[in-house]
Amino acid sequence: MTESPSTTKKAPSRIQQRNRTLILDAALEVFSSQGYRGATLDQIAKQAGLSKPNILYYFNGKQEIHVTLLNQLMTVWLDPLKEMNPNGDPIKELIGYVHRKLDMAIELPRESRLFANEILQGAPRMGPHLSAGLKPLFDKQIIVITRWMESGKIARSDPAHLLFSIWATTQHYADFAAQTEVLLPDRQAREDGARAFLDQLFTKLLTP
Repeated sequence: MTESPSTTKKAPSRIQQRNRTLILDAALEVFSSQGYRGATLDQIAKQAGLSKPNILYYFNGKQEIHVTLLNQLMTVWLDPLKEMNPNGDPIKELIGYVHRKLDMAIELPRESRLFANEILQGAPRMGPHLSAGLKPLFDKQIIVITRWMESGKIARSDPAHLLFSIWATTQHYADFAAQTEVLLPDRQAREDGARAFLDQLFTKLLTP
């Protein structure tokens, strides 16, 4: 049955789209620095340059904003692992994955900290995504890495902990940015050094 004009949902206007984007970007800044518990709607409104009632016009509250950000983030978070080609050169594929994760840490530090804060709290809002999105992909790529190891294309190790190590060593540059920036103030040297070191580390680990 064709919907009548009165029941058809209107597409958001440019102003509405702009305001939603402003709110989500402001919320990302606040959540990534304050955590979910420390963040308030007043802080998000101030960061966005909008009033609190204006925020509540677009979202029901802090939790809906946070869940919206996490939903958007999960797609971005899974993409680098999806890009690992089971038919490619194993070392190149895994080093390429390291590069993609490091690039994300450098280019999307707020998103990384948002994710880390959620996990540290026990993933109360992201738990379903971890089970339905990350777990099947993780299991699939573990099978791929295991086959590479069994065929002698890369050195044997624990494939799950290999991925955990990649996550830990790359996301460190986002989640602990305040520390690394003090210890290594030159940004370009810090990023180049990270890439070179991780290349050396994982190439030696993976080479049979």
